[in-house]
Amino acid sequence: MKKNMQIWLVIVFVLFLFPVVIQFIPEESKISNSKIIKENALIVYASNVVAEEEPVPEVEIEVQTELETEEEPKLGKVLLYNTHSTEAYKPITKAIDGKIAVNHQTENVVKMSEKLKSLLEINSVETDTLNKAVPYSRAYREIRPFVKQQISENEYDLIIDIHRDDIGPEKSTIIHKEERYAKIAFVLGLDNPSYKENEAITKRLNAIMEKKVPGITRGVIPKGGAGVDGKYNQDLHPKLVLLELGGVGNSEDQLNRTLTVLSEAILEMFDEEELEQK
Repeated sequence: MKKNMQIWLVIVFVLFLFPVVIQFIPEESKISNSKIIKENALIVYASNVVAEEEPVPEVEIEVQTELETEEEPKLGKVLLYNTHSTEAYKPITKAIDGKIAVNHQTENVVKMSEKLKSLLEINSVETDTLNKAVPYSRAYREIRPFVKQQISENEYDLIIDIHRDDIGPEKSTIIHKEERYAKIAFVLGLDNPSYKENEAITKRLNAIMEKKVPGITRGVIPKGGAGVDGKYNQDLHPKLVLLELGGVGNSEDQLNRTLTVLSEAILEMFDEEELEQK
């Protein structure tokens, strides 16, 4: 009985002193313990969230960028046409269909104009071609309105009417550095009142070609008076040049080499004119 009484007295004493003792516990200790509990709770909570979230699929984002390219400045503008559009070359017609001909509906000087156009455009020279089939006997008169209209709608730095001469290969071919070239002859119409202007650009182009391949031209051939056209529509524009590209016996390889030289000469002439204007 006495022992039980002692136990009860101890319990009562502890209960009485606990509120007093707890007041002397430092606040930092309480906060620290609280933080630990909260932090532990937060960690547990975060862990639970991650565990519950579904994995986010990777999304590929395609980014398209447009590269802005500046167009190369044009060195000049050229018009090519063929008054006698069916003039052809024997080696070419023979290779195409086995028949030797000096006139052909498809394998003719028009193809030469297209090749020259490609060479010029590769080198930033804007080039138009005028393709009109007109009667051979009155070709200059028949093609004139078409050329006139084309000139009225555009500004050209050079206009070339490309023909093929009737002479044979012995007169229309030159060998330079072991390569054969078709010769070019420039024709100047003296019955054109302003032929001097056409003569100036014709001689300039002839000189540049000769500098590149000596003997590649047959020079500038003046024509006027009875029995010839005498103008060759050169009165329509001061920079209209008429040339005979090779003769009936020149091969395609020979013509192509000459066209390359001609295109280079045109480029050089435009470069010179640009420098003169500065």
